[in-house]
Amino acid sequence: MKTWLQKLEGAEFKILRLQETATDRVTTDTPERIAAYVRPLMENSTRYNQDCECFGVVLLSTRRKPIGMEIISNGTLDTLLVHPREVFRPAIIMPCSAIVLFHNHPSGDYSPSDADIKVTRNLIQAGQLLRIDVLDHIILGTMADGRTRNYCSLRELGYFTN
Repeated sequence: MKTWLQKLEGAEFKILRLQETATDRVTTDTPERIAAYVRPLMENSTRYNQDCECFGVVLLSTRRKPIGMEIISNGTLDTLLVHPREVFRPAIIMPCSAIVLFHNHPSGDYSPSDADIKVTRNLIQAGQLLRIDVLDHIILGTMADGRTRNYCSLRELGYFTN
């Protein structure tokens, strides 16, 4: 009679972090839903630091359902180093067909900077080469000045062209 360990011999396993656990009930078809999906996962991540900018990706299946979230880079109060190699690594490993970029602004002001726009355009081009769609870039801030939401979508602002 084989033990349970002998039965597992030769089996393949995939180890996922908790924030990479898929859920069928989540939809990410609007920037609002993406922000609602990302914010609690980001804030509960061991890599998240609210005092500096944190950049990450939401990994999406072919049906545009989230299969994971990964924080890619931590920066300083107002700057962040982002390279396509690190951004697309989890997308290639998982594998996924599309990603949504996100990062926070510790200042609370979620208006995109010129650097945010430039990085987004570079990552869109890199995604086109890899055939991984970059669907949006969400900048997370805090609610202030009577605003009704605490994020902005670069797609909604017109920085994504078809």
